[in-house]
Amino acid sequence: MAIPGNACHRLADVVPRFCVEGAFVDARPYGSGHINDTYLVRTDRAGRLVPWITQRINHGIFQDVPGLMENICRVTEHLRAGLAAVPAADPDRETLTVIPTRDGMPYHRDDNGDFWRTYIFIAGATTHDQVAGPAMAYEAAKAFGSFQSRLRDLPDPPLRETIPRFHHTPSRFARLEHAIRADARNRAASCADDIAFALSRGAMAETLVAAIDAGDLPLRVTHNDTKINNVMIDDRDGHGVCVIDLDTVMPGTVLYDFGDQVRTATATAAEDEGDLGRVSFRLDLFEALVHGYLDAAREFLVDAEIGFLAFSGRLITFEIGVRFLTDYLDGDAYFKTHRPGHNLDRARTQFEMVRQMEENAERMEQVVARHR
Repeated sequence: MAIPGNACHRLADVVPRFCVEGAFVDARPYGSGHINDTYLVRTDRAGRLVPWITQRINHGIFQDVPGLMENICRVTEHLRAGLAAVPAADPDRETLTVIPTRDGMPYHRDDNGDFWRTYIFIAGATTHDQVAGPAMAYEAAKAFGSFQSRLRDLPDPPLRETIPRFHHTPSRFARLEHAIRADARNRAASCADDIAFALSRGAMAETLVAAIDAGDLPLRVTHNDTKINNVMIDDRDGHGVCVIDLDTVMPGTVLYDFGDQVRTATATAAEDEGDLGRVSFRLDLFEALVHGYLDAAREFLVDAEIGFLAFSGRLITFEIGVRFLTDYLDGDAYFKTHRPGHNLDRARTQFEMVRQMEENAERMEQVVARHR
């Protein structure tokens, strides 16, 4: 897909600000993220085209870009140091590599006030918006579990909260209640059944926060956005290569991460599917996730973390549905939309998954028990 000429001109100015090799050639949109603008950039190095990933960071959502980039640099440098000690590991492929600007900064701010960053392009691996089968689910969950494991000894101080209370489900639910009362775009009548579904399940929003406050669940370094397309899968052998999109890496419970894996990997349809008849929860994919995740993370998890694994999928799916519904009521201010009602379709898909997870709750707990 081509990009507008003005955006290409901006990239032609931005890319040389980073320590990339060669002269800027071209750029195109890349990936399917909702928040940042991501481009596959190519430079010409002595007649060879070299790819890079350049992103414009959405500083309306990530309002402390210096703090965000400090987090990312700390995390990637720690991962790189750990991988350097692993025989046959390839740090350039197995973690993101931040390319500094020519004045040594991890980001560039242009004359329009926009923030940009550049990474090494990871070749031979692909992101997927949907899971192809149990083997991919296993590998993705194992990759995220390994990511958490390698960061459990990240030295103090704690990482910054790039979005305060990001997975604080009670706060997300309170924002929905406010959006319903305000009904700023007169949309509440069009989704009365969806509002009723959400409000009837409000009590579950407190569960994990209460366990954290009680000291039953430890805070760890977590990714906080573990949808399936945030892990790169090797094109050749299908193993999980690299966890990407580190904007929300910050303190949290591992259950936020595992729950979002369940949300995005166990559905038979995309998260914005408009036909709910095509949306189903797959227990076999849930089992693959549990298997892969515990293979990588079992040794450092406490009993309460394992005990909440099945519930976390239901909770985080509900939370994301609440966020989509809130954004729809507010006028689509947060998530990128590509059609009228896009966020409402997203919310309805999440809520259908919640309903089916509720029906499968006992079997999900049995799966966890088999693998713990």
